[in-house]
Amino acid sequence: MSFKSEMFEAVDAIPESYWESLGCTSNIYYSSEFLKAFEIANTDIDFNYIFILKKGKAVAFGNTQIVTIGVETITKNTRLLPWIKRFFNWLFCNSKVRILFCGNVFLSGEYGTFLKTGEPKIETFEALAQSIRQLKCKKRMNAIFVKDFINESLYITEHLKTFGYVPMHVEPNMVISLKPEWKSFTDYLNALKSKYRVKANRADAKSEPLEAKFFTEEDIESYKEELQKLYQNTIDNADFNAQILNLDTYIHLKNTFKDKFIVKGYFLNNVLVGFLSAMQNGANLDAHFIGLDYTKNREFSIYPRILNDYIRLGLQTKSKQINLGRTASEIKSTIGAEPVQLTCYIRHKHYLPNQILKPIIQRSGAAIKRFKQHQPFK
Repeated sequence: MSFKSEMFEAVDAIPESYWESLGCTSNIYYSSEFLKAFEIANTDIDFNYIFILKKGKAVAFGNTQIVTIGVETITKNTRLLPWIKRFFNWLFCNSKVRILFCGNVFLSGEYGTFLKTGEPKIETFEALAQSIRQLKCKKRMNAIFVKDFINESLYITEHLKTFGYVPMHVEPNMVISLKPEWKSFTDYLNALKSKYRVKANRADAKSEPLEAKFFTEEDIESYKEELQKLYQNTIDNADFNAQILNLDTYIHLKNTFKDKFIVKGYFLNNVLVGFLSAMQNGANLDAHFIGLDYTKNREFSIYPRILNDYIRLGLQTKSKQINLGRTASEIKSTIGAEPVQLTCYIRHKHYLPNQILKPIIQRSGAAIKRFKQHQPFK
């Protein structure tokens, strides 16, 4: 089967016929408008878009970004012996590494590759993997990271091992399935066991002094510095973050997607102390980044209130699922979220370092935080 690959460095250069052939744009995350918002606002990232063609028609798509990460960011939260960390740092000259991510580095989920319906999935995916390999030869980088695949996709993606990739597990996506009979937040509360209902009500009560407001595009622009600072707070508290999002991205998303892209701010005495963001994508509501003032969080339950409001938003938008993303898995499970396992694949650009790094990469998977999965529903 003969495949041809084509690469673009800007969304605007992609022929419209390629999107039409793939039939993928009903998913917002594969739309040119969504991809362009990230491209134009995050100029420190090298964006590349790969298409696999068969008989001149697009049959697969790969979304890639090359980002620069400090080695210490990679090693600081892995359960490795000190000498192994020192070796890892020495291997990369205690410097920064350039990593090619296949998948949206700012999203949690399977949004990096798309295979056209009806095409042989394994052969098409292998052609895409080969094109990523060719991109590796053209661009200056140290490693490739292909993310995030659910278990149902592994029969396809396991073929990455033949290209020298090592699979690794990452923190799961936490997803709430909303039942059709839940017409209001009260219905949701009534479905909870007593102690979890008390917990949710307490979050609302403690956060009552907060004034909540849905942001317009003008609001996002006006409060951009405050939003960026609050977002940075959550990044600083995270175990690992590959790249910091420029929140100019949100201005573009709001301008393009209007009510489908939601930003909600929380004010205390007219000062912004927290925010949530979300995208309505088909029948699902996806939580995006949040930010909060941790010095006010305990007293005013900002984060628990944000979680409650995600459920309210899911019900208001008549969504079937709410994807709450990674991190804080246990507290998300207390409101009904269940884990969806994700697998990523990584390899060093060169063979010998890749062989050395394989056991370290496999060991890093053991560093995933274990958490208690709560069962809050009756």
